[in-house]
Amino acid sequence: MKKNSIVALLAVTLFACSSQKKQIEAASFSVDGRNVTVYTSADNTDFRLTKTDVNLQFKDLKQPLETQLCVFVNPKKTFQTYLGIGGAITDASAEVFAKLSKKSQEEFLKAYYDKDKGIGYSIIRTNIHSCDFSSGSYTYINEGDAALKSFSIAHDREFRIPLMKKAIATAGGKVTVYASPWSPPAFMKDTKNMLQGGKLLPEFYQAWANYYVKFIESYEKEGIPIWGLTVQNEPMAKQTWESCIYTAEEERDFVKNYLGPTLQKSGFGDKKLTVWDHNRDLLSQRATTILDDPEASKYVWGIGFHWYESWSGGDSMFETVGKVHEMYPDKNLLFTEGCVEKFDYSKLQRWANGERYGESMIHDFNNGTVGWTDWNVLLDQNGGPNHVGNFCFAPLHGDTRTGGLIYTPSYYVIGHFSKFIGEKAKRISSVSSRSQLLTTSFLNQDGKVVTVVMNKTNEKLKYNLCIGAKATEVFILPHAIQTLIY
Repeated sequence: MKKNSIVALLAVTLFACSSQKKQIEAASFSVDGRNVTVYTSADNTDFRLTKTDVNLQFKDLKQPLETQLCVFVNPKKTFQTYLGIGGAITDASAEVFAKLSKKSQEEFLKAYYDKDKGIGYSIIRTNIHSCDFSSGSYTYINEGDAALKSFSIAHDREFRIPLMKKAIATAGGKVTVYASPWSPPAFMKDTKNMLQGGKLLPEFYQAWANYYVKFIESYEKEGIPIWGLTVQNEPMAKQTWESCIYTAEEERDFVKNYLGPTLQKSGFGDKKLTVWDHNRDLLSQRATTILDDPEASKYVWGIGFHWYESWSGGDSMFETVGKVHEMYPDKNLLFTEGCVEKFDYSKLQRWANGERYGESMIHDFNNGTVGWTDWNVLLDQNGGPNHVGNFCFAPLHGDTRTGGLIYTPSYYVIGHFSKFIGEKAKRISSVSSRSQLLTTSFLNQDGKVVTVVMNKTNEKLKYNLCIGAKATEVFILPHAIQTLIY
């Protein structure tokens, strides 16, 4: 047998043994000797990631009755591997951070990026030059410089890069960083305008692909490793801010003929390239067009999506994510942006804002999503800065008048996932017997299960957490979210 064949066979055998070991570990899960600890956040209470139950015991419950509300968890059925949860460090976030008191800055960093003292964010998204959440439009080159000789990220060194470095350090260096462009420079577009949509001119496809490479090189020289890229933020939206339109075919061809090969030739073929980066509504059409082309698909790590499809008056299209996952199980799904729009200071503590996060995160993970990225990690007391007045909510707001922080329900709801789900956890089966409760579960590498349960009703509910023929009884308050660890 040839040496290469022996090496290949050995690699396959080791992989099979590793996979088999993981299956055996999941299959051998038992609740014997395990207790359940419950953390709760609830509307109209002081509960915010509060430990509300400890040492709940599992007892026999071989056949639940139809009258008993149950959450059925099966650790033997494993699905996607968890990548992480995080948010975007935009120019706006960094500028507000710089205006906080030193004490609030330290509090902010720990609140997001410290797993013990905060909620353990492990993903950072950032913008490639300006977006709407910048104080103004800018690029990294002089206008007209297609050769990119003037390329410089000096602008980002003032606020954004220092904050990113501090966030990464607080997280212990383990952060997944990816970047997204909102628009090419004006001269590269048919409209000669970074705002209001427009398209990338074909004669600048290569120059624009080179721009991504320059960005990666520049950020990595600053000590910020770039894990991946999305091709274009919201490529079907003509916005009043920085935006650029790509049809599915145009994005496919840009990836296939320019961006993918350019990353490969530059030594960045390992960077994870994500397409679409827009709402769930057209997710299937975009994925089909790009991924059914083998030459384009080979460069694509995954498909990104946002949650704003409800602008049309309809409901969130959670099932679309699952259907795309069924079609392309070898590709990854990544939630790349979501926020509560139309900022109103009087609604900072509106519980429904947080429930929107909980509902989306549960459905998205259950439909195969590996990672979930919120929009701005920090905005000011006006929902900005935003250079076109598109003010929004964030989980944390900084009051630039006092230098203090404002925590919103969204922060705590996200924390019910990000604080407890561990690196490379496996999602496992988690099913509610009634529509009143939403649930998802993960099996951490340390062998513990994390089950999240959310109650959107006005009633206090009693349910059984069931694993096989064992169960423990749990109460959940109205409009509450719980994380159960066992």
